Amino acid sequence: MSSLPILYSFRRCPYAIRARLALLVSGQAVTLREVVLRDKPDALRQASPKATVPVLQLPDGQVIDQSLDIMRWALARSDPEGWLMRDDAGLVAANDGPFKAHLDRTKYPDRHGSDPAVHRAAALDWLHRLDRRLGGSDQLCGATRGLADMAIVPFVRQFAAIDPAWFTAQALPHLRRWLDGHLQSPLFAAAMLRIAPWREGDAPVVFGPARGVPGDF
Repeated sequence: MSSLPILYSFRRCPYAIRARLALLVSGQAVTLREVVLRDKPDALRQASPKATVPVLQLPDGQVIDQSLDIMRWALARSDPEGWLMRDDAGLVAANDGPFKAHLDRTKYPDRHGSDPAVHRAAALDWLHRLDRRLGGSDQLCGATRGLADMAIVPFVRQFAAIDPAWFTAQALPHLRRWLDGHLQSPLFAAAMLRIAPWREGDAPVVFGPARGVPGDF
C-alpha cells in the first residue's frame, strides 16, 4: 500500500471539498483518487461499503469514511491555524441536517418529489441566521477561519450556484462577503484541483505539500 493515505474524492462534492480543505491546511499529503460517482471503482467499494466520497484509507489499512472525521483526523495531526478551536457542533449539524435537506430538494426537485420554492425559502431562513451571525464577526466563530467555516462553506457555495442571480439579489451582505472571501482564497483554489478520474493502474496523484502546493494559504 502507498506510504501516503489514499483519498477517494469527487471535486464538486461539498463533503469531499471540506475534507480536502482540512487536509491541505494541516499539511497532510495524500494520494488523490478522483471518483466518477456513476461508475465507482471497486477499490472504493472495498475500502468502504457505503461507497460514497470522501473516503480516506490510511497506510495501516484503517478507513475514515465521514468527512468531518477526516477533517478532525487531519487537524489532530497538525492544526497550524487553530481550526479545532473555532468549531460549533450545533451549527455544523444544522448545516448537515436541515439545510442540506432543503438544498437537495431545491436543487433536485424531480429526484425528491419536492416543491423547490418551499425548500428554497426554508434554506434562505437558515442563511439569514448565518448572515446575522457574520454581521458580528468576520467568520462564524470569531475573527479568523476555523472548522465551522470550512465545514459549512462548500454547502453554501452549492446552494448559491443553483440560481446565482437569485442568490445575489438576496439581502445577505455578510454571508456573501464571507462566501466570496473563502471562494477567492488560495486555500479554496488549491482544494479545487482538477484531475482525471482514477482507474486501477494509474500513476498516483499526490495532493498537498508533496505536490508543491504552497503551505501559505
